[in-house]
Amino acid sequence: MLTTDDVYKAAQLARLSLEQDKAASTTQAIANILDLVDQMQSLDTTDVEPMAHPMDATQRLRIDEVTEVNQRELLQAQAPAIEQGLFLVPRVIE
Repeated sequence: MLTTDDVYKAAQLARLSLEQDKAASTTQAIANILDLVDQMQSLDTTDVEPMAHPMDATQRLRIDEVTEVNQRELLQAQAPAIEQGLFLVPRVIE
């Protein structure tokens, strides 16, 4: 059973703020989604052929070619820290 504390923990991990007045409705909405997932998992899909797209649409592809000039030096000149051609960023996860 999903609790409001679980939703607060998930929100904290996702770096989302959750207002107290919306916590109960958010918990119920997530619980409804999880119930739907449980119902879908109980269905027998043995004879169902997998689909790549529900509308049987095809995606028009373009040729994979470079269309812009390499501006790495120009862009990295503005970066606070680079090393061996790579941008260095502050550590987020400890």
